[in-house]
Amino acid sequence: MQNHRFFSPELSQKVELLKSRTKKVQLGAIHFDSPLLLAPMSAICNSSFRVLMETLGAGGTVSELVSCHGINYGNERTLKMLDLNPLEKNMGIQIFGENAISMAKAARIVEKSQPKFVDINMGCPVRKVVNNGGGSALLKDSKKLSGFFKSIKNAINIPLTIKIRTGWDVDSINASEVINIAKGEGIEFVSIHGRTRTQQYKGSANWDLLEKIKSNSPLPIVGNGDLHNESQVRNRLAITNCDALMLGRGPVRDPFIFLKPFINTDENISFSANDYLEVIRLFNALMEEQDMRPRHHMIQLRKHIVWFAQGFPGVAKFRQLCFQTNTKEDAMRVAEDYFGNLQRAQKNINLDESFMAGGHG
Repeated sequence: MQNHRFFSPELSQKVELLKSRTKKVQLGAIHFDSPLLLAPMSAICNSSFRVLMETLGAGGTVSELVSCHGINYGNERTLKMLDLNPLEKNMGIQIFGENAISMAKAARIVEKSQPKFVDINMGCPVRKVVNNGGGSALLKDSKKLSGFFKSIKNAINIPLTIKIRTGWDVDSINASEVINIAKGEGIEFVSIHGRTRTQQYKGSANWDLLEKIKSNSPLPIVGNGDLHNESQVRNRLAITNCDALMLGRGPVRDPFIFLKPFINTDENISFSANDYLEVIRLFNALMEEQDMRPRHHMIQLRKHIVWFAQGFPGVAKFRQLCFQTNTKEDAMRVAEDYFGNLQRAQKNINLDESFMAGGHG
């Protein structure tokens, strides 16, 4: 499918112009088309959303976290999460679990899907993951990590990466120790969310600490946390020592966030409500090709439409109307009416409002 056949010539021109200004980055053995990457998010980063974000300037993407046990048990829904869209270029599949043997076995199965790399989730703070010893619980006992990494690394022929937090809590900040262990076991790069596990998604990401960690790191570092809008991303790009940045909640509300930082201050380039509608049409088409179950398709479509609408006028009433729809066709009809009537309205997201603070992996 040619993604841009869903875009007007005007939107296609803006997208391609801004994508041409991004710089490719090399993180270990892995290259990306931009230093701005899509973070893995549970129940969000399926193949349709990943393709959408690559189309709109993400230099690379990572799948939602996938259970190693679900993979090894041959769970049908879990294995479907390993499916890649042929349009995906720079993506990794993220797996989670607490047992090195199980993780290594799952990684071998993941490799058959031909992602660019396998990523280990060591940052998820969600209780059901942590209580079983996975996610950020892996940060609690660094002595076990060398063997853990080695087992998984030896099981695959593609690059291995990890995503961590700064530590379990404020009294056990050990990201630098984990990075040094990872270096010794052949990990390609480390993505770091700038909060501890106990912070969950509350408070603020500690970018001073992330920059300090990067300055002493033997591995490429991808910084992650609180990059919610264009100005935050642009400002961090200008000053960071990190080799790349990873955006999570920002793209969920603004799909153009990977492009906007590359607009020159003297240029009259902006994205209209109709541009957002074109993105929604493409996302719907991608899910059609992914052959989702109708109800799952409808649920995914509705929530993303509402998220993309945040910051536009009258969004509260629109949200109510959208969630009253029972089919993807009705959701698209409501979206067409809403975005089509916004004309020149400007999007203005209130960053003081809590958004996805309950976690997303």
